Amino acid sequence: MQRRHHAIPLQQAVQESPTFALLASRVRESSERLQAIRSLLPAPLRASVQAGPIEEGTWCLLVSSNAVAAKLRQMTPALQAHLNQKGMHVSTIRIKVHNKTL
Repeated sequence: MQRRHHAIPLQQAVQESPTFALLASRVRESSERLQAIRSLLPAPLRASVQAGPIEEGTWCLLVSSNAVAAKLRQMTPALQAHLNQKGMHVSTIRIKVHNKTL
């Protein structure tokens, strides 16, 4: 039996693979959460924050520096309350400094 390998569109791969479908769902959910809190973030910090992974009720925000991380840690209770009020349950928000340029 000879196999032929051919490229398929990403959307098709996501639809055909449970693993990819779960990953795509988590990426979408994380992006939606960031969009929901973006207006609460101080304008100068918005470009320094990226949506990170979601695992078992814990959401991670990736930030560009320790200063941004410190400010967001102060805001975490308000951000979490806002998300929970919008029906986007979050038990914990982690802040992680991302070493690469955002």
